[in-house]
Amino acid sequence: MNVDFAAVLLGAVVVSGAIWAVDALLFAPRRRADIARLRAGAASQPEIERLERGPVLVEYARSFFPVFLAVLMLRSFLVEPFRIPSNSMMPTLLTGDFILVNKFTYGIRLPVADKKIIDINEPQRGDVVVFRYPLEPSVDYIKRVVGVPGDHIAYYNKVLSVNGQPMPQEAVGVYTGVGAGSGMTGADLLRESLGGVAHPILIRPGQSSLEGEFTVPPGQYFVMGDNRDNSNDSRYWGTVPEQNLVGKAFMIWMNWDASNGGVSWGRIGSGIR
Repeated sequence: MNVDFAAVLLGAVVVSGAIWAVDALLFAPRRRADIARLRAGAASQPEIERLERGPVLVEYARSFFPVFLAVLMLRSFLVEPFRIPSNSMMPTLLTGDFILVNKFTYGIRLPVADKKIIDINEPQRGDVVVFRYPLEPSVDYIKRVVGVPGDHIAYYNKVLSVNGQPMPQEAVGVYTGVGAGSGMTGADLLRESLGGVAHPILIRPGQSSLEGEFTVPPGQYFVMGDNRDNSNDSRYWGTVPEQNLVGKAFMIWMNWDASNGGVSWGRIGSGIR
């Protein structure tokens, strides 16, 4: 089951804020009047303190409302954490990487509604982006942008071409995978240059993957995984609409792979290119 955490947070903000507001407007004035009468009499201090605190529900709402609001603002407009669930972006990202995604790079959007209200930048070739999977928008995917609107993309014989120009590839060696990615041991490790961004890719010479040519429509982006022969990407299901973009991945803040002994300390704090 996919939980819409943004919707849950928004609901928590609305409910806790409403409880706090209703109490402040309707019930708190009455309690203050009762406290004043008690202080004028001979009431005990514990009874006065109980009234000052208010109902337990209101106390919780008053305490948690600013926390819920701060988290909602942070993950809606600044950064949001994601976990990498598969090997499709190896060797750039590994299964078990926890990443941070810049939410404002491609514009400011309203939480839950995902409606853009401020334009800032547009994705560039080479960006690693998180987006809502077009065939199932409740699921988040992460891939690399290889084609922007208007580009002609071709993929033949393991080589990516953009607008008729093959993207340079440099052989690095044979890849050795670890943990959940150990199945990719033996793949060819190459360095590809794409839009000025040099990044690693994996290919298996004897393994087939979908080839063909594609033209990127206006307002759409063509994305591929760096693990070229093991990635469910635009070659199979088409382009990503601009409104499906979530943000640009920029840092690995944690890695946990139980099949590799737990935390991989060397990946923590690594930038994503």
